Amino acid sequence: MREDARCLSPGALDAVRRRVMHAVCQGMAQAQAARLFGVSRQSVNGWHQRWRDGGLRALRSKPRGRPPVARLKPYQAATMVRLITDRCPDQLKMPFFLWTREAVRDLMVQRFGVRLSVWTVGRYLRHWGLTPQKPIRRAYERDPEAVRRWLKKQYPAIRALARREKATIFWGDETGMRSDHQAGRSWGRRGQTPVVPGTGKRFRCNMISALTNRGTLAFMVFSGRFTQRVFVVFLRRLLRHTRRKLVLVIDSHPVHVGTHTKQWVKRHRRQIRLFFLPGYSPELNPDELLNQDVKTNAVGRKRPRTPLELVGNVRRFLWSTQRRPDKVRNYFRHPNVHYAA
Repeated sequence: MREDARCLSPGALDAVRRRVMHAVCQGMAQAQAARLFGVSRQSVNGWHQRWRDGGLRALRSKPRGRPPVARLKPYQAATMVRLITDRCPDQLKMPFFLWTREAVRDLMVQRFGVRLSVWTVGRYLRHWGLTPQKPIRRAYERDPEAVRRWLKKQYPAIRALARREKATIFWGDETGMRSDHQAGRSWGRRGQTPVVPGTGKRFRCNMISALTNRGTLAFMVFSGRFTQRVFVVFLRRLLRHTRRKLVLVIDSHPVHVGTHTKQWVKRHRRQIRLFFLPGYSPELNPDELLNQDVKTNAVGRKRPRTPLELVGNVRRFLWSTQRRPDKVRNYFRHPNVHYAA
């Protein structure tokens, strides 16, 4: 039985190569030398070529395994980390949208001419403290300067106004939910994706909500379209719910700035005032975290069979949240909205 020469130590393999070449130089055929020393005919032919080109020195074993030193220099590694964390691949004119190992590999070739396998690139990324994550989408239209003004000037002024007029600051938003929304994972056999039975029909409902950093939550769940009249109905309920002057911070949805809404707010300006967040900045609104919580736990982890069941699941979840002010306050602990806590 032929022994795999790759299992030999470098020194032993060098000795075998020298003995084989000595036998071939003495006139032994390569096929006979291969059978005698227990190696392949292709190996003997390759060793003979190397011996003719470089002599016995060319038969020495090369270092095995991964190179002992990094192939990227320290300044190159620092540049790679900066580009990955500060830019997207398409911003660097690359045909990728997300940073994958393949994208990082191509960037190394493009910038430094260093070619590595995707596995080596993965080891580099882990060594740099980078992990694969689900990215957050952010609109191109978002104005960083407007966000800075909101955080430094506008919201502090709103907070001072509410304190001066003894008003309650509510954060409001609306969202839609579909019956086929799914969240979470399910255990199953490797290679066999679990199948979750559910209705093939698609139906939806909408929700308007408003909350405070003191743990107060008000909501309205409905099945129709979100219109100015629906929004005004919610505002009336909100006034009855608080029984005091309130400040409502919302986004600039067309319903929020419509003519009918403006007229109603103007007639009730002694009871309610509306302020608007910077455009394309939903991360500044704590109510967005409530929306995500509802979609994940009241819709995504349930299997409603009818529109009424979907509405019932959402309402029960919101009623439960409403009775837990500590949970509502926890929404304001997120770093993006901690300024409103």
